[in-house]
Amino acid sequence: MKKVLVIGGGGREHAIVWKLSQSAKKPELFCAPGNAGIGQLATCVPIKAMDIEGVVKFSKENAIDLVMVAPDDPLAAGMVDVLTENGIRAFGPCKAAAQIEASKVFSKALMKKYNIPTATYEVFTDSQSAIAYLRRPEQKFPAVLKADGLALGKGVVLPENLADAEAAAVEMLDHGQFGDSSKRIVIEEYMTGPEVTVLAFTDGKTVVPMVSSQDHKRAYDGDKGLNTGGMGAFSPSRHYTPEIAKQCMEEIFLPTVKALASEGIVYKGVIYFGLMLTPNGPRVVEYNARFGDPETQCILPRLKTDLIDIFDAVIDGTLDQVNVEWKEEACACVVMASGGYPLSYEKGYPISGLDEAAEKGTIVFHAGTVLKDGAFCNNGGRVLGVTALGADLQAALDKAYTGVHCIDWKDVHYRTDIGKK
Repeated sequence: MKKVLVIGGGGREHAIVWKLSQSAKKPELFCAPGNAGIGQLATCVPIKAMDIEGVVKFSKENAIDLVMVAPDDPLAAGMVDVLTENGIRAFGPCKAAAQIEASKVFSKALMKKYNIPTATYEVFTDSQSAIAYLRRPEQKFPAVLKADGLALGKGVVLPENLADAEAAAVEMLDHGQFGDSSKRIVIEEYMTGPEVTVLAFTDGKTVVPMVSSQDHKRAYDGDKGLNTGGMGAFSPSRHYTPEIAKQCMEEIFLPTVKALASEGIVYKGVIYFGLMLTPNGPRVVEYNARFGDPETQCILPRLKTDLIDIFDAVIDGTLDQVNVEWKEEACACVVMASGGYPLSYEKGYPISGLDEAAEKGTIVFHAGTVLKDGAFCNNGGRVLGVTALGADLQAALDKAYTGVHCIDWKDVHYRTDIGKK
């Protein structure tokens, strides 16, 4: 029996563990640190996702056959490199490869050098230069200001006018709005068009795109409110046609992996391509070096192929020998959050209706839950991802919301318009 350890403790990790639990290889599953929902499928281990030494020690002592590193921070910190050096099979990009997410400056420079379509940009380390750039007569608004480093998916500001843009530059560069992550910022042109996410498996040579998805970042209906880690997602995107898929493969996906290889970086793992379908064709908004959240929750239920087989092929460089297949059905995920998220919120409220939601045919992925006295309670900002498959997108959405309406806790918050656009 294969022993598999998944690193992380959110909704994405629950979806990964859930899919791995369906493997024909019947793996023994562990998750560090996991959450209350994951604990129903895997042994949760009290090791923090950034505790590289702890993960190595546990993997050796428990003869773990495969470690799947899901979150951005341990990837950027080189967890895969350290595991590999210790003779432990690990799925995920090495530290050098994870720079495509960990540094916006690195990824933008890579795209510029290898002519991968993206927004025009400049890099700044001081607010005076940034403000001078924003004051150019040709500068258009809204502008896009991005922290160079990781900022929990929240390091992007979209000021509507010059005054707000100047204030944002000062806040990021002088006042450390995103800590060390905003010691450098990228200012880029504002692109328009539908946003689509395409995740892809790659072993550094072969690129196998997954089915397309779209997520909803804003906290409230109608794309109002603050940016969040994601309030829901659905797959497939209505905008991502076979013609656009072919164009993305030829102009973005393969060129990105080849560009990294040209820089001496073999990228093995999942690449998240955040795309904008502009009037001038698809462009890269951002790369992530991992499965997205909540996109994973609506993509993995559509996967027919054994996920362990894919992980092994990526590690071994034999991805061209695996036929990755997908269900025709659509899938939708609605995130249920604690009231007040993404700002302050209360924890510890008992959650009711989980069994009823499951009886309606939904899959409930736990993101921020804890077991207290035998009851699931909210323990984070994003708490649950209520997910459903359907013959088409509307059927999947209807089913997901049927599940949402079964579940309740004090001050629960969710968007009612996932997939409407």
